[in-house]
Amino acid sequence: MSTPYWKDIKSVAINKEYPRTSFVSYNDKDSALEYNFENSPYYINLNGTWKFFYVDYPKDLPSNIATENNESINWGEITVPGNWEVQGHGVAMYTNIVYDFMPSNPTPPNLPELNPVGVYRREFDVPESWLSRNIYFQVGGAKTGLYVYINGKEVGYSEDSKNPADFLINKYVHAGNNVVTLVIYKYSSGSYLEDQDMWRLGGIERDVVLYSQPKMHIQDFNIVSTLDSNYVDGDFRLDVNLVNNNESEENVTISYELLDSVTKQVVSHDKLESIVVKSNESTKVNFTKEIANVKKWSAEHPNLYFVILQLSQNGKVYEIVPFRCGFRREEITTVDFNGKKYPVLLFNGQPVIYKGVNIQEHNPKTGHYVTEEIRRKDMELLKKYNFNALRFSHYPQDRKVYDLCDEYGIYVVSECNIESHGMGYDLSMNHTLGNNPEWTIPHMDRTKNMYERSKNHACVTFFSLGNEAGNGVNFYKTYEWLKEREVDGQNRPINYERAEWEWNTDMFVIMYPDAEWLEEKGENGSDLPIVPCEYSHAMGNSNGNFDRMWRAIYKYPNLQGGFIWDWVDQGIEAVGKNGRSFWTYGGDYGVNAPSDGNFNINGCVNPDREPHPAMNEIKYNHQNIAFEAVDIANGIFRITNRFFFTDLQDYSIKYSIKANSDVLRTEEVKIELGPQESKEIHVNFNDLTPKVATEYFMNFSVTTLKEFPFVPKGFEVAHDQFRLPIEPAPRNVTNEGSNGPELKVSSTAETFVIYSSKVEFIFNKKSGIVTSYKVDGTEFITDQFGFQPNFWRAPNDNDYGNGGPKREQIWKTMSHNFNVTSVNYFSAENFVSLTINYGLCDNHSFEVLYHIYRNGAVKVYANFKSPESAKAEPYIPRIGLRFRVPKSLSEVEYFGLGPEENYWDRHSSAVVDHYVTSAEKLYFPYVRPQENGHHTQTRWLSVHQSNNGKGLLINADNLIEFNALPNSVEDFDDEDQVDLPRQYSNFDDCFHTGLPPKHNEEESKNVLRRQHHIDDIAPREFVEVNIDYKQQGVAGFNSWGDRVLPEFTLHANRNYSYGFTILPINNPNEIKDKVTLAYE
Repeated sequence: MSTPYWKDIKSVAINKEYPRTSFVSYNDKDSALEYNFENSPYYINLNGTWKFFYVDYPKDLPSNIATENNESINWGEITVPGNWEVQGHGVAMYTNIVYDFMPSNPTPPNLPELNPVGVYRREFDVPESWLSRNIYFQVGGAKTGLYVYINGKEVGYSEDSKNPADFLINKYVHAGNNVVTLVIYKYSSGSYLEDQDMWRLGGIERDVVLYSQPKMHIQDFNIVSTLDSNYVDGDFRLDVNLVNNNESEENVTISYELLDSVTKQVVSHDKLESIVVKSNESTKVNFTKEIANVKKWSAEHPNLYFVILQLSQNGKVYEIVPFRCGFRREEITTVDFNGKKYPVLLFNGQPVIYKGVNIQEHNPKTGHYVTEEIRRKDMELLKKYNFNALRFSHYPQDRKVYDLCDEYGIYVVSECNIESHGMGYDLSMNHTLGNNPEWTIPHMDRTKNMYERSKNHACVTFFSLGNEAGNGVNFYKTYEWLKEREVDGQNRPINYERAEWEWNTDMFVIMYPDAEWLEEKGENGSDLPIVPCEYSHAMGNSNGNFDRMWRAIYKYPNLQGGFIWDWVDQGIEAVGKNGRSFWTYGGDYGVNAPSDGNFNINGCVNPDREPHPAMNEIKYNHQNIAFEAVDIANGIFRITNRFFFTDLQDYSIKYSIKANSDVLRTEEVKIELGPQESKEIHVNFNDLTPKVATEYFMNFSVTTLKEFPFVPKGFEVAHDQFRLPIEPAPRNVTNEGSNGPELKVSSTAETFVIYSSKVEFIFNKKSGIVTSYKVDGTEFITDQFGFQPNFWRAPNDNDYGNGGPKREQIWKTMSHNFNVTSVNYFSAENFVSLTINYGLCDNHSFEVLYHIYRNGAVKVYANFKSPESAKAEPYIPRIGLRFRVPKSLSEVEYFGLGPEENYWDRHSSAVVDHYVTSAEKLYFPYVRPQENGHHTQTRWLSVHQSNNGKGLLINADNLIEFNALPNSVEDFDDEDQVDLPRQYSNFDDCFHTGLPPKHNEEESKNVLRRQHHIDDIAPREFVEVNIDYKQQGVAGFNSWGDRVLPEFTLHANRNYSYGFTILPINNPNEIKDKVTLAYE
């Protein structure tokens, strides 16, 4: 008995058409120029509702499942495209490295008995006029072993799930009604090459269509549209493959026109007559042309041309095929820098920097099927946040994404659908499949599939051999095959990360370098241009130190950008028990299924495409107009045009000088800057004088003067802020603290009370917490949860990845059950001074001094003290005080860095200003709840009632940091969600074997995250305010070991002090005056 295709390594494509460029035929030129497949009379979309039958085990498939008459089967329904797991069938699993179907000891090509099979069935009509043409059935993408049956007969088989499978079906169909049945095995031998870091889902993921062509037709074509050595004139070559499936030879004429895609003006045309093609044979024809002063394609100016191919016979055109191309040229050369030769990739003669991100196919509603609406939303965000490049990770995307990138200007890494990460990288037999000759055929098949369908797209700037699949003989062969095709073509770079410095990569495309590595490679040079294919892991609250990496990239010519991992959090939409929506991730489905937890939640945007706050940091560092203070004391600033092909005539550059948040003047900068040019400007601010509580800022803003694709007129594309060197005058010492009756003191074994008819301040000696703060009858503390030390934050994903929660757990302990070692007070004329000392671990201490004034103001001094014997680690997550105020005080105003959340190592994009918001708006819904909403470099902060009501003003002595959220730190801390399950990996494969799972709660404490989601977060009846000296940075070079850089951490062997004044206010209009006052 022969091995079934789905189990056979070499059976990758049975009766399937050789891959080709994605195109369809039209009858007339006008329709062709609309460039919409749906407008072709020879294209029928079969998406929609199909009949569906599902089994978990192949042995349970009915024997007649694919026959023509099987109505006795209990068919359900399913929507196509869309993965079956998100439609109620099977278990959605997510793993990163290991194979979900064989997480321990994978032995290719063996597969588990549990191998879900989905059977799709629908009727379709074939127009009678099509019977004289070639009729093709195409499945755009299906996971993973695809059998096609039409009218009960087997048509063919395909395994590459991320490339179209086309089948010639003439001999299987008839005019009128026909039945197609698709039998799809979730796992096949090909699954060993599809171990990508994403949801492991089954079913149809892209469009299913019928299309037809004449028997004598254009089978494929290869467009080479490059530039001469001066980057002025175009070199155009067009190779067309003609196929004759008629029973007799045909004499045809093939012609082409090259049209400007905007003006539709013909810039070139040619034709070849009397082309004779014998029956069931093919022939190639070639056109070449030099085109003067061609419009060049780049991400900045995506100029496209239409290639219109026309096939005619006896003077009558009977097939028209359109395609869009762009003229561009790539070459690797060297440039002189710092006395050395540096390798660079030139694009149209310029060392373009690739501001990229990896993108997966993800739709929170359907799984891997991405709608046109989502595609266009992605494109809009990419453009607005200054991205110019995409890595299609780790497979070719749908043709419509290539089209969008062509049209709107995105440099693309087109990557083969190959990843065998679960086999490791060992080159010996039975390890990496990349060095196993038995797997050469599937490696080569997937390489050809990727290349042939994407070769003609202007956007394709790089080819990638695959991802995390080891190296070896198979990748040597695929590199050589691609090189042979490209040497005489566009000559685009062919890259592969696992090749590292080996010969089968044209560039060094490392993963996850840190800023220090980039700086070292920039300083010392490299043999190849460097563009990290993955960097700055965007998992949860991340992307720290992004600015440091980009300082190196802009500095050194061999560093030419990188691709962030990755674009979108891969959460699936769900509704919780409380009726609230949330997004799922690994481990949320099935019982003890293999899982890497929320490691697939590592995007720059949420599943619904809401940008993460870090996107502002990315936008700022990607921005194409830069500003630098050359000599700020004398008002000298440098403006740099970072574009490579664009001057700034379509942009408005303005600067504003502000006194705090008040604009003193705004000027437009009249400057002409060509690509990569810099000029200095002088701004006179000699008229500015020191004032109390007043800082002066120079704010630059660049906006569009016209509408760009996805970017409206007036949109800010770049900004910067510089604090001018005019220090504030000293605050006015005030005697307002005396405005009130004399304060009294009452002390018991448990409490210390400072009170009058106006003020009440109660400190609980046993709990170490201020339990009441009342002024003029208004209680500002909720549930007796008042001022108290806090050294803990809810761990972000990078904290968990580097072991922080366990390593630094002592500081969480120190934030509860306080050890009050002393309470001292003295009474002064206008205030009572209360000093509390807290004993901390390893002889550390925390001293808080409160001066409670007659008018209700409270001056706070906090001092963290380290003994001489202290060690730097464990680092302290934060140092500060926290308290809870009533929910009614949820309006928040502050003067500091904003508006987005920002952190010690991620705030270069933020701007100091006066912001008015609310506690609810300061919360960001990371898919797995964690630390969020923090703000640094804050001068003052107010929480108050809406409609200009009462509240508290916190006026900092120097700079402070804060959170003000409608939830507690504990709400966002996974370890405190004791009712939620752990994120166990289950890589011992208890899911498939049925053996008991190896779950150890004791070992998991403070190590494993929990299945924690945003529906677990509900606003509380309070606002928790954290007033910090500092909170450590978020890190983000990677999320599995990278720690916060030492300069952004709080070392436990140092002393720290800060202070602020708490002032009751009756109206936020009082803030402006009160921040000028000093309480002593």
